[in-house]
Amino acid sequence: MPVIQQEQLARWRLILGAESQSDFGGMGAAPLSQEELLLDSALAAIYGGPEESFGPAGQGGGRGPSAPHIAKWLGDLRSLFDPEMVAVVQNDAIARKGLKQLLLEPELLEGLEPDLNMASTLLMLKDQIPKKSKEATRSFIRKLVEQINRLLEEDMRRAVTAALNRRAHAPLPSAAAIDFLYTIRRNLHNYRPELGTIVPERVWFFDRSSRTNRWHVILDIDQSGSMGPSVFYSSVMACILASMAAVRTHVVAFDTQIMDLTPLCVDPVDLLFGFQMGGGTDIAKSIAYCQGLVEEPAKTIFFLISDLEEGGNRAALLRRLEELKHAGVTVVVLLAIADGGKPYYDAQTAQRIAGINIPCFACAPDRLPELLERVLKGQDLAAFAARDSGKSSPPNSGR
Repeated sequence: MPVIQQEQLARWRLILGAESQSDFGGMGAAPLSQEELLLDSALAAIYGGPEESFGPAGQGGGRGPSAPHIAKWLGDLRSLFDPEMVAVVQNDAIARKGLKQLLLEPELLEGLEPDLNMASTLLMLKDQIPKKSKEATRSFIRKLVEQINRLLEEDMRRAVTAALNRRAHAPLPSAAAIDFLYTIRRNLHNYRPELGTIVPERVWFFDRSSRTNRWHVILDIDQSGSMGPSVFYSSVMACILASMAAVRTHVVAFDTQIMDLTPLCVDPVDLLFGFQMGGGTDIAKSIAYCQGLVEEPAKTIFFLISDLEEGGNRAALLRRLEELKHAGVTVVVLLAIADGGKPYYDAQTAQRIAGINIPCFACAPDRLPELLERVLKGQDLAAFAARDSGKSSPPNSGR
C-alpha cells in the first residue's frame, strides 16, 4: 500500500479511536508506530469514552488513575504538541473529564503550561484549594502574570511618561526624574565638538512631588465567570499604573456586589486572588460606587471593563455612564476579551453606549499602552477603535 495512503489510514485510525483498530487492520493498515500509540493514548484519555476518564486524585482504593499517571500524561502531551495545542487539550481535559480536583495537586500544577483559561479556572477554585497546593497555584499564576507584565510594562510606563505635562519641573534633583528631552533642547548651545556631546549648564527635572497634575485612573472590572482573561490583563495594567507616581489608581471589582481592591495593587498576584470569579452582574451599581471616587473629573479616566451582560438596571447603567461623561470624566468601555484577543459582549448594550458618544470597543492586550497614551493626551479614539477591533466593534464605537 502506498505510504501516503498508509498515513491517511493512520490519521483516520487516530481520529476514530482504538475501537476501530480491527476495521483498519482488515483494510490493510499498518500498525501504529510507537509515537502514534503514545499520541493515541494521550488523546483517548480526554476524547475517549467514560472508561478512559481520569479519576479524582487521592481516591484511595478507587479504580481511576492516580495523580502520577496524570503527571505522565501531561509530560506526554508536552512532548507531542506545541504549547498552544497543549493549552487547548488541557482545557478540554478540565471541561470533559472533571480534572478540576486534579489541578489542585502541586506536582501537576508544576507541569502545566501557563494558560489564561486554566489560570481563570484556578482563580474560580481558589477557595477550594488545599493548603498543600496554595503555593504551587500562586506560582502557576505568577508565571502567567510575568508573561503579561513583559508584554505591557515597558510600553505602559513609556505611554504615561509621554503624556505627562512636561512644563512642570522640580528644583530638587533626582536622576529618575530627569527631563532628558527638555534638558537637551535648552543646552544645545553647549555642544562640545571635541567631546562629541553636550555639557549641560543646567538639568531640568520633572516635579514628581506635585499632585495637582496627577491623573486618576479608575478601573471598574466585571468579575463574572466569563471575564477571566480580561481580569488578568486588567490586574497587571492596574499594578503597573499603581507603581507610578504620576497616576493615582483605583481598582473596583464587581458582580452583584462591589469590592474595592485598590490596597492589593502592590502585587498583581495578590490582586488577582482578591477577585471572586463568578456570580451575577450589576454594572450600574458598580458605576454608582465609582462616581463617588471622582474628585477632579477633568483629571479622571474611568475604564469600564465588562462583557456588558447587565443583570441589573440597564437604563441606570447608561444613565450613570452619561453622568460621568457630562461631569467631565473621560469614559472608555473596554469589552471583554477571550484568550487570543477575541471580543465577546452584549451587542445591544454596546450599541447604546456607543450611541451616547462613549468609546466602546475591544482592545488587543498588546495595544493597551497605546490606548492609555491616547486617552491621557485627550486624542480621538475613533481611528484607534476601528483599527483595533475591526469588524468586532459595534458601529460608531470609537466616538
